[in-house]
Amino acid sequence: MTKKGRVFSGARPTGRQHLGNYLGAIRNYVALQAEYDCVYCIVDVHALTTVETTQDLKLNTFEMALDWLAAGIRPDESILFVQSHVPEVMELHTYLSMVTQLGKLTDLPTFKEKIRQQPENINYGLVGYPVLMTADIVLYKSDVVPVGIDQAPHIEFAREIVRSFNYRYDTKALIEPQVKHTEVLKVIGIDGKDKMSKSLNNHIELASTPEETIKRVREMVTDPARQRRTDPGNPDVCNVFTMHKIMSPQVEVDMINTECRIAGIGCVDCKLRFATNLNKHLEPFRAKRAELVSQESYVQDVLHDGGQRARAIAQKTMIEVREAMQLP
Repeated sequence: MTKKGRVFSGARPTGRQHLGNYLGAIRNYVALQAEYDCVYCIVDVHALTTVETTQDLKLNTFEMALDWLAAGIRPDESILFVQSHVPEVMELHTYLSMVTQLGKLTDLPTFKEKIRQQPENINYGLVGYPVLMTADIVLYKSDVVPVGIDQAPHIEFAREIVRSFNYRYDTKALIEPQVKHTEVLKVIGIDGKDKMSKSLNNHIELASTPEETIKRVREMVTDPARQRRTDPGNPDVCNVFTMHKIMSPQVEVDMINTECRIAGIGCVDCKLRFATNLNKHLEPFRAKRAELVSQESYVQDVLHDGGQRARAIAQKTMIEVREAMQLP
């Protein structure tokens, strides 16, 4: 089968992945392998913009690799690697920074949000995050980048940087990436308010035990207007029902949609049904992950091999870039 092009995506190594990561990105990563040449990167350098210590960086990188492999990333046909293993990305980042206006970087909504989150740590790397992200994408001649709605402005900005570079140096060395929106654009956490996030402790880890999963699901916020079991509910505003629509059989979704509105089913039972379906869905993942945990050398070999394959592409791109810039 002829592939449609090359996909690139990366994520910061935050350790064990949660349901939001899975629905928003990982599940899509796995599916894209059928149609595209895929390059998936654990972006450890990006992580340095928000952490003050790196003591957990290696472990978090390993845990993320475990989850991606257990979910179905196939290293024999896709490239899975660690960002810092390909130093060419830092060189390209520097060159791209020369055609990027500072004002545009500081105007990005994501940068303003980071200022609010870490006002005592506004470092240069944080400001230049989108430039390094652009370097990540274009270094591997990527045609498509799968993203959620919150990252779409960064991809459009990446396209602007590519146009500026190609125009300044009269070249077509860099490809403007296209956005491919993920099926689930935003996954709300168990608090029912914010995007699912480990830092907000509103997440459900994929590698949790079935019992731990049930406990977290029990904590999920439902329809706030439904105070008693006998009160009719509104599934349209219930995050648990939203998850049912993704994880549960359609016949069960239809039943809950009807019964909730007439108080025929309570929130506790609704949550338990979701927990059961979620645990069933994650059974193969958890079995594969348990197998991989005892094969650390294999996982490290996958990342090493992926780094070598990624670097081979990167080195060819950088030859074109340096020639376009007429560097001595």
